[in-house]
Order: sequence, then C-alpha cells, then structure tokens
Amino acid sequence: MPDLKTVLSEAVGAAFAAEGVDTALARVTPSDRPDLADFQSNGALAAAKALKANPRELAGKVAARLAGDPRLASVEVAGPGFINLKLSDAALAQRAAEVAADQAHAGAAVVADPRKVVIDYGGPNVAKPMHVGHLRSAIIGESLKRLFRFRGDHVTGDAHFGDWGFQMGLLITACGDEGLADAFMVPGDGPFPTASPVTLADLDRLYPQAAAKAKEDPAFRDRARKATAELQAGRPGYRALWSHFVAVSREALKREYGDLSVDFDLWNGESDADPLMDEMIAHLKAAGLLVEDDGAQVVHVARPGETRKKKLADGSVIEAPSPPPLLVISSEGSAMYGTTDLATILDRKKALAPDLALYVVDERQAEHFEQVFRAAYLAGYAAEGSLEHLGFGTMNGQDGKPFKTRAGGVLKLRDLIDQATEKARERLHDAKLGDDLPADEFEAIAHKVAIAALKFADLSNARTTSYVFDLDRFMSFEGKTGPYLLYQAVRIKSLLRKAADQDVTAGRIAIAEPAERDLARTLDAFSTAASDAYDKRMPHLVAEHAYRVAQSFSKFYAACPVLVAPDEATRRSRLALSAAALLQLEKALDLLGIETPERM
Repeated sequence: MPDLKTVLSEAVGAAFAAEGVDTALARVTPSDRPDLADFQSNGALAAAKALKANPRELAGKVAARLAGDPRLASVEVAGPGFINLKLSDAALAQRAAEVAADQAHAGAAVVADPRKVVIDYGGPNVAKPMHVGHLRSAIIGESLKRLFRFRGDHVTGDAHFGDWGFQMGLLITACGDEGLADAFMVPGDGPFPTASPVTLADLDRLYPQAAAKAKEDPAFRDRARKATAELQAGRPGYRALWSHFVAVSREALKREYGDLSVDFDLWNGESDADPLMDEMIAHLKAAGLLVEDDGAQVVHVARPGETRKKKLADGSVIEAPSPPPLLVISSEGSAMYGTTDLATILDRKKALAPDLALYVVDERQAEHFEQVFRAAYLAGYAAEGSLEHLGFGTMNGQDGKPFKTRAGGVLKLRDLIDQATEKARERLHDAKLGDDLPADEFEAIAHKVAIAALKFADLSNARTTSYVFDLDRFMSFEGKTGPYLLYQAVRIKSLLRKAADQDVTAGRIAIAEPAERDLARTLDAFSTAASDAYDKRMPHLVAEHAYRVAQSFSKFYAACPVLVAPDEATRRSRLALSAAALLQLEKALDLLGIETPERM
C-alpha cells in the first residue's frame, strides 16, 4: 500500500503537469520544519528557472490546484517558492489504521517484480573457530536476507564456507605429523574410520601451529601444498579425513550462528563447487580465456588498454593492468579461492538461476571480487551487473584498529557472545528488570538483550563505515541502543496486557494531539525506510526508523495517556495507535534480526 509521501508526490506531480512542468521536478520530501509542515516540495524553483518564470508565482499556481485535496489541512507557499504541505488529521488517522491492519508488512510496500536473489554472507573457514571478524558479515547479511524477503524477492542465503583451500592441506599434514590420523594417510581406497580422529579443540590448536610453521619451514609448506592438491584431486584417505574436519567444524559453526539468530538455506562450502571444476576449466580453455602464466593458469580480466597507477617498492609509479589476472590454477596444480568462487557462480546459475547475487564480505576483498565478477561476465556465467560485492568496514577497538583482545589476539565469537550476555545480566539486575522472573526466562531475556545490543550497534552504522566497539555503551537501556528498543517494545506489550485485563479493546484511530500526529507520521515513513534500505543495500536505514518509532512512541506515551484517557473512544484510539507502533517496531527489529521478549 502506498505511503502518504507517495500519494502526495503523485498529487503534486499532477499539479505540476497541469502547469506544464516536468513531473520529475515535483519531488516531495519530509519538511525541514516539521513544526510548520509535514512535507515540502521545492520543485517550483528549478521549474521556474527552466521556464523563465517567477518561482513564487508558479508555486502559488501549484498550491491553488492542491488546495482542495482532502488529505491536506493546508498548502502554503513560503520563501522564494517552497510549497509546504500539512496533512489532515483524517489522512493521518486513515494511514495509521492501514498500518495497524497490515499484519504482514506494517504499512511497507513490496516490489512490483520479485527477483531470485542469492545472498552470500557467511564465509568462515572450517576447522577454525569463528571470531569477531565474522560478526559483521553474519549480521549484515542476515538483515539483508530478511529485508529482501520482506520486500517480496525470492532469496537464498548461502554460507559458502572455506573448506577447500590451503588450510585443509595444512591440517592434513599437521595431523599426519602428529600421528593423529595414521589410518587416513595410507594410499588406497580404504575403508577408513567412521569416527573422527580429531575434535574441534584439536583443530583449533593445530591450525595456528601449522600456519605458523608453513611461514618458517618451506619444506612443510610444500608438503601442505601437495596435500591440498591431492585432496582436490580426490585422494580417498585425504577426502575421508577432510570430511571429518568439515563435520566437526560445521556443528560448532551452526551453534555460533544459531546464537546470533542467523540461518542459511544452503550450508555449502567451496567444495560443493568442485564437481563443476573440470567442466569450468575445459570451458575457459575452449573460450580462450584461460592462459598460462609462469606455470600457473590465469584469466586476464582487465579490459583492453585499461590501466591504473601502481606504486613500486622504490617509490616510483608505473602504469599497470587493472585489475590483475584471476589466478585459477596454481603452479602446484591447486584450485585457488578465485577458482572456487567462479565455479560457485556457475553452480548457482545451474541450480538457482538468480537474477542477482550479493556478496556480503569485508571491503578489503573488493579487488578479489572485481576479478571474479569480471571473469564470470567474460565466461557468460552471470549477466553483466548481476553480481554485487557489498563491502563493509571493520569493528574497531578504542585505538581505531580492528578489534583485538587485551592480549592482542583475535577474540573468538563465542567469547564475545558470552561477554555480552554477562553484561546484559548485570544491566538487567541494575535496572531491576526481570528479577521476579523464573531463572530460565531471565536467561532467555538476557541473551536477547545481548544479541540486540551487538546487532543494533553494528546495524545502526552505515554498512560501509567502521565503528568502535564499546560494550558498555551498546548495553545501555537509554539512548540509541538495542536494549532501549527492546525496552520500548516490552513497554507497549505491557500496556496491551493491562488493556486486555481491563477489557479495553482497540478501536477506530482518531488523530488530534501533536504527539499522535508525530507518531502517525513516523509510522507512515516505514515504507520509505524499507525501500531505501533495500535499494541502497543499507540496513542502517531500517535501524534508524526503528529508533524513531521508539522515540515517537515514548513521547506519545508521555503526552497522551492511554488507559486513563478522558473517554472510551480516545482510549480505544490510542490503544490501536500503540498496537500499530508495536507491530511496526517489531517488524523493523525482525528485519535487523532482533527478537523482542514478552516482558522484562
């Protein structure tokens, strides 16, 4: 259903057209002075300049055509030609009623032409515990998945784990050296043990040791590279051992993602594209795209004559191809990250035929995805422009650098969630919230508060920016925080329960007081917030709206008593307006991946 901004834009556009003005100039925006008007249109200034007319006179003619619109309480011309539009109370009441009745979308419009969309937003390597560096991809990707579904698209979320690269060769070699997997090291077809020879703790210990050793010991590094190539070539013992790595790791990964209320339709890894590898390599060769380069095989993705500035170690600057070739097969014969990413695009084309694929990955991977996407376009695996890398900034410590533990290490995601939950318990007790609840319910609430704090702190920032991690600030029940939004939602739920106990039911919404007008205007803005967040791939616009709803309701609640209103009609109207606010606040929070408790 269209919001008031949309219907007013159409009305103003018709009035401009009647005066011979291009309707593209009839843009309606929220007023810069909400004390004077709800919306404004400044198009008369630009139109008058093009027509060599007086802008105030043109604005007056447009205003005269709008004067009889029943949705408008007043239309006034201000300054050199601004058109100020004030909504009627009846229009706001009707719009608030529409929001309240729309249980599925709370007043937000859906797309006219739904698309098939893949969102790739996982990406952790198996055999390694998740850390804070994986947090933003999970949170932002999950929010975008929910947002695109909310708008009507058919969305597939894919974890796309790193389970096929050099780290697998490192672990196989390390296990062999420690004698943990002797049965898997022998040549032949097996059979091999069905029980895992390693635990997640073993993998957590072995991987950093092996990675460090590979940097210091060329012989070990070469053996690990050989093991990687043999794994990818299908050596049975290595494949069997690798399957245990994956199974042990994914159980832990699903637990970590579950704690964040993050889920995937496909729990695929790089290895799932392996069956297409031979076909893809053959096609790239036949198409003349795969060429040999110093023993490796690459795809040149730079366009003819395309160059960029490159600074050399000595400080000199040269012209270099832009971007570099995509390395497909290493000189050791191993598939690279770009290879599996390219094969995954081909796999998704065959299995899902998406119209759009979004990759929610650290901004520092921008060049990698530019190479892969260009190769995919050249090979015909995706339509030009259908692949988007949605890069994001980093979560930083107080020093402005990517967040670390006090000891300087990378904080595990499990530890971060535990720290946030403990802080939530403290804040709930400090605020005397939930003290009278059963222990299991209190724990569930503390977890929701912790996740809301982490997610809102992240998603209230523009995706492309970095932010400073400050758990104390994020966990506050005051200000622009996740816990504050949960508190406001719980407050409305408590109000609705009290109303039910008093047999007060929601009724016809009527708008009279300034705080009622403000809340109704805020509810009307959800459709624009959701569509802008969708178009720009920026969930923070939904977060901003959720905060505005919470603030508007708080002001309304203070200024407009609900259950002690002077008459039954007013009580029922304000109760209906409160229910509409809760509906929309919970919809917005759900788009952010935040679940609200019933009480605190």
